[in-house]
Amino acid sequence: MTIHRPTTEPPRPFDALMLDVGDGHWIYVEEVGRKGGVPALFLHGGPGSGSQHAHRNLFDPRRFHAILFDQRGAGRSHPYLSLKANTTPHLVADIERIREHFGIDKWLIVGGSWGSTLALSYAEAFPERVSGLVLRAVFLGTPEEVAWAFVEGPRTFRPELYADFVGLLPEAERADPLAAYVSRLLDPDPARHGPAARAWNAYERALSKVAPSITRLRATSPDEGRLPPTPIVEAHYIRHDFFLEPDQLLRGAGRLKGVPGVVVQGRYDLLCPPHIAYALKQEWPDCRLQFMEGAGHCISEPGVMEAIVEGMRALSK
Repeated sequence: MTIHRPTTEPPRPFDALMLDVGDGHWIYVEEVGRKGGVPALFLHGGPGSGSQHAHRNLFDPRRFHAILFDQRGAGRSHPYLSLKANTTPHLVADIERIREHFGIDKWLIVGGSWGSTLALSYAEAFPERVSGLVLRAVFLGTPEEVAWAFVEGPRTFRPELYADFVGLLPEAERADPLAAYVSRLLDPDPARHGPAARAWNAYERALSKVAPSITRLRATSPDEGRLPPTPIVEAHYIRHDFFLEPDQLLRGAGRLKGVPGVVVQGRYDLLCPPHIAYALKQEWPDCRLQFMEGAGHCISEPGVMEAIVEGMRALSK
């Protein structure tokens, strides 16, 4: 048997479409692999980042019929950066709309970070439609996790980076930097949301790796180039507690009984700390939790992508 290994050249989609999901939203959906293969769905992170070409590399084109899509307001979906009717329940309904469009009975769901949140939300709503879950960097969408990711964790492990992040704010806004950034990111004035988005994006990227190439934030960020979209959509979801009830996903994990899962978790993930994945495992015995020693948050961290691919192979026999 030939083992699939991710390559540097991602496969091309064999088909793509814009799917009308209502509320004025059209989402970009692409198919990779082969018709008749094991049905699988990839859920990108952010929220707001969009699916990347490299994500196709996760799927062995000989084994899978993989579907990737850009969530509302993200990537190639329209309208771009729209926050109207953009909530977790809307995205869960979009996933079910995609499943129905392709006539899929059950599929393997793959997602990391926010993609894991959305995967769990969908699986707890439609467990009968899920053949398995392969998750990376578990995030359950709680205010405590957000506070850890953007304030407590950086302040503890990268204090100089945190000081830069706070120092970019006016002094009057520094007492609650998270609230200040969310407010600025959602301000319609580009003079306010633009610099905040660039600072947030650089900050989050630095926190995503054990050994990032950039560990400090510049006092001013250049305005040229495309505005980073993810911070805007993330702020919208943070302001609304990710449109989840308190501890909804952990309390609902019992609905995953009988659904097999693999969770790949970086031991030194500053954005999605390991104890969250461990707590989920306690409520979901059908999941196998694999800690990646020496790895942080990113899918590009050592061994992470390979572990995801192996988890997908194990759940698609």
